[in-house]
Amino acid sequence: MKTLMKPAAALFAVIALSACQQQDAGDTAEAELQLETPNQRLSYGVALGLGRNMANDGMAVDVDAFAAGLRDALTGSPQRLSDEEIQAEMIAFQERINQEREATNEALAGANAAAGSAFLLENGTREGVMTTESGLQYEVVEAGDGARPGPEDSVEVHYRGTLIDGTEFDSSYARGEPVTFGVNQVIPGWTEALQLMQVGSKYKLYIPSELAYGTGGAGNRIGPNATLVFDVELLDIPSQAAEG
Repeated sequence: MKTLMKPAAALFAVIALSACQQQDAGDTAEAELQLETPNQRLSYGVALGLGRNMANDGMAVDVDAFAAGLRDALTGSPQRLSDEEIQAEMIAFQERINQEREATNEALAGANAAAGSAFLLENGTREGVMTTESGLQYEVVEAGDGARPGPEDSVEVHYRGTLIDGTEFDSSYARGEPVTFGVNQVIPGWTEALQLMQVGSKYKLYIPSELAYGTGGAGNRIGPNATLVFDVELLDIPSQAAEG
């Protein structure tokens, strides 16, 4: 989550940028508020950005209490809570958010694991789908007749990756150019599958989460315990060409 110091820093910016504003901002009703002067527009923009950050952090803000804190800071009025009390509330809030996100992540991990297991169980019965000892599943879409890469080789490939529901999370085809990387520099499912392929071949891979990104997932698109599906085309083995 975003650090809670960002709202505090933004608040200090509001104070610095609004030093010439009227001390009692509460006298102006929202319905009558005019955003005409540079100071008004800037003040509103900073406050809007701050509000969005707080909303993204999951903070349920009491607008009246927030306005009181802002007004006290701008007018130099005595603060109504000590720094220690404020810090304690920030820490408690962050702990609550972390607990909620951990619970959500655990629930998602369980759902993904169950869905992945069911998918692979059914998929493994389809004609043409091979399952290796590790649990990797693959099918040969188009056989190649070139060389096979070893674990220390680099390969040039085109690929498309999706979740089991068909949601695409990455594609070299969409970017319009293949990628080159080491066979042992990718997820275990890829490392194993690439060494089964010959240059010119196209495989469809079904990779269980333990051979992909596991409980950690990857970024915002690949959740914990996600089973992944890849279309892979082995174009070349640059390391072998260099040796030749």
